[in-house]
Amino acid sequence: MTIRWRSATVDRLGAAWAGSVELHATLTSGPETGTQVKALAHPDLVGTPRPGDRVLLNVSALARGLGTGGYALVVALPDRLPADPEPGPGHLVKARYTPLQTMVLGADDQESAHHGLLAEADDLAGTPVVVADLHSALPAVVAGVRAAAPGARVAYVMTDGGALPAAFSRAVAGLREAGWIAACITTGQAFGGDLETATVHTGLLAARLVTGADVVVVAQGPGNLGTGSRWGFSGVAAGEALNAAAVLGGRPVAALRVSEADARPRHRGVSHHSLTAVGRVALAPVDVPVPDTPGAFADGVREQARGLCTDRHRYVEVPAAGLDEALATSPVRLSTMGRGVDQDRASFVAAAAAGRHAATLLPRT
Repeated sequence: MTIRWRSATVDRLGAAWAGSVELHATLTSGPETGTQVKALAHPDLVGTPRPGDRVLLNVSALARGLGTGGYALVVALPDRLPADPEPGPGHLVKARYTPLQTMVLGADDQESAHHGLLAEADDLAGTPVVVADLHSALPAVVAGVRAAAPGARVAYVMTDGGALPAAFSRAVAGLREAGWIAACITTGQAFGGDLETATVHTGLLAARLVTGADVVVVAQGPGNLGTGSRWGFSGVAAGEALNAAAVLGGRPVAALRVSEADARPRHRGVSHHSLTAVGRVALAPVDVPVPDTPGAFADGVREQARGLCTDRHRYVEVPAAGLDEALATSPVRLSTMGRGVDQDRASFVAAAAAGRHAATLLPRT
């Protein structure tokens, strides 16, 4: 277990979005002294950096070229620590026993105004719950929902398989600002959502009962973990989230991870992540939507999806007409593993098809 620590001086600030700010800093320690790096700070955790500040950075993932968005991460402003927060309710500790563990008020916390609503709750009353492997599917799923039900209220439940701070996600910030999602609910060790909960189960219940969501989308935060092995990837939790939705009386919908451009054969067509999470981990019956897109590649995807549905799951073919237009309206950039719609259209259309199917499950008014 290793952390690469570096000190640096802030040169200038860059882009900012809800809960995050980029900065450019010059390293003042280590063999790279004098090198400028791009770093990311979460002001709610470490305070707001200014040009000239000395910052303590974690550069471990940056040095290895891993998926942190190309950032070093600000651990502290040691010469200008933020003031103590005002005393308040809440005792859920997230990112537990790490140096940046943070205490939050959970919607399911005994001190929360929502505790009475959630204490004995265990019924989603058929609410559609779309579960995706990758965070990048979120805006595409919501685009599909809006294509069929423009007025549907959508909540996002963020699990802790990827980034823990919700503020890391520009997509969440942009979707919230545009009104495409009504709330982000952070579960498990993830934190920083509009609502906090201890588990995926209470996250789903809070989405329905507290935020009044018509459709819930569940996915890990940005930066999924994979090892190239059948079981060694953070998206395994997608199968558990589908089970949670079923246990609570929701209507679980699996958004398949699909790619026509990934260089790795195991992710081409329906990814082995989906084949494992949906085919092996999801024990309750779930809907498996696929778009009716023409062509040999799409035919292969449908064949793989049917293979997932030979036992307990339900195969659903979804009209793809209009989904490209729906995706084009996204208020945030569509990108998966560095590829946009032009490079990997199938990925986004598959996610949008799951959202469109979920919308068709809503009561007709």
